Amino acid sequence: MTTLALGPDWLDPDRLIGTFGLIGVLVIVFAESGLLIGFFLPGDSLLFTTGLLVTTGKLDGLPLWAVCSLIVAAAVVGDQVGYLFGRKVGPALFKRPDSRLFKRENVEKAHDFFEKYGPKSLVLARFVPVVRTFTPVVAGVSRMNYRSFVIFNIIGGVLWGAGVTLLGAGLGGIDLVHRHIEKVLILIVLLSVLPIVVEVLRARAGGRKEEPARTPPAS
Repeated sequence: MTTLALGPDWLDPDRLIGTFGLIGVLVIVFAESGLLIGFFLPGDSLLFTTGLLVTTGKLDGLPLWAVCSLIVAAAVVGDQVGYLFGRKVGPALFKRPDSRLFKRENVEKAHDFFEKYGPKSLVLARFVPVVRTFTPVVAGVSRMNYRSFVIFNIIGGVLWGAGVTLLGAGLGGIDLVHRHIEKVLILIVLLSVLPIVVEVLRARAGGRKEEPARTPPAS
């Protein structure tokens, strides 16, 4: 199977899985779920491709249920690490200077997302690239009730980790998907970033509405 590299060639899901196997998938899921440096990793397309390869027997020969269980575990543990990191670092995270791998803007977006949706943001953020990496950290900074965090973390990990993988496995049996796998992966990436685009457009629209209100009336 040949897939299109959605970004740098070394981030192509098919290449990553072919090189590192299931262990590589689990490491990437863990890193993208809670490590600040994992925000750029291809989570959605990687899980979809993983599910597709499982159905063809090209991924370590493990059954689908075992692969899904391992992915969910990696996602949940990743968020746990992110939460604990946030509790330890605290507000200092928002004062950290920007670098090549860290942008304070990403943390602020995750904070706004968390403030808007509350605990359920841990579930919703799973399906939003970049935001899903920083949301558990922000939950830790905000000192969210740990029991609530664990519950929503598990729910989000199951829906995203198992859900996207099962989607790939289910569609993997369709010949049309195999023949147009590149377009399917692009569509998945576009759908995953759609919430970010919508939020940006809504923020800009809100800013334009506020500008006339701030303009003092002419004397």
